[in-house]
Amino acid sequence: MTSQPALTEPSRKELGEEVAALRHEVARLNKHRFVRLHNSLIKLLWFNFLRGAAFGLGTVLGASVLLSALVWSISQVEMLPVIGEWAAEIVRQMEAAAEQ
Repeated sequence: MTSQPALTEPSRKELGEEVAALRHEVARLNKHRFVRLHNSLIKLLWFNFLRGAAFGLGTVLGASVLLSALVWSISQVEMLPVIGEWAAEIVRQMEAAAEQ
């Protein structure tokens, strides 16, 4: 069985400084917005609701833009008459819906 060496005065002083530095860092981290947000259930729920709403809105808008661009580009293709006519019909229906 090994015995631990006794703490000498300089090592106790270093230990005290390390503990003080650690205490300072923990206090600084507790003041951080991320930690304050997750300490409150209401704030956490509100933040996650807003995050989900923004994600959903971005997904819908992005898909709409990409799909519109895809349908428009396909409607411009005249080599494939079936697809071109189908896409042109979709464009006409979208324009008619937009006018109403």
